[in-house]
Amino acid sequence: MKENVSGYRYADHSLNSSHDYLLPAVTTILTDRFTSCKRIFELGCGNGSVANALSELGFQVTGVDTSEEGIAQAHCFYPNLNLHYGSAYEDLRNKYGQFPLVISLEVVEHVYFPRKFAKTVYDLLEPGGTAIISTPYHGYWKNVALALSGKMDAHFTALWDHGHIKFWSPKTLQSLLREAGFKDILFKRVGRIPTLAKSMIALAGKEVR
Repeated sequence: MKENVSGYRYADHSLNSSHDYLLPAVTTILTDRFTSCKRIFELGCGNGSVANALSELGFQVTGVDTSEEGIAQAHCFYPNLNLHYGSAYEDLRNKYGQFPLVISLEVVEHVYFPRKFAKTVYDLLEPGGTAIISTPYHGYWKNVALALSGKMDAHFTALWDHGHIKFWSPKTLQSLLREAGFKDILFKRVGRIPTLAKSMIALAGKEVR
């Protein structure tokens, strides 16, 4: 059994609480903007619950995750989905090809080498493709509110092995994505009011060359 470096344990195949606000936003983006794109790669597919929800909307999802526990749940409950053990540090493009859409929800805050993560996402995209990446939102007023409420320690998850190790703002995530080669980067905040948003979703495009 490989060490679970995803930071998550998967007791079942269900969606988690973050999907209550992430999945509606992502599905709206997909159905509004990408009606002709049906192939998706999900980097960090967990237990397959998001891939299953997207497949029910007609998308063809391929995905990987570093949690053997999560992939085992996916294989048990969603055997028709193309989900496998793997990580952003591998040459996923050579193994799985390229896709018009790459989705990675609440993953980048867990990775030890975010530049490798961003390069892998970029390489997985077809020219003209779009990445949809979510991560917990951080901004000045939200950080002030966390400090004043005494919730900063819980938010930083210092005692969570392989938990959140990077804390992204729109500025720093945009810098990461631009360095990787992405263009036309847009952000949408989800969960609560924008100033205190739980997460942000970045849409980042790969140029047609």
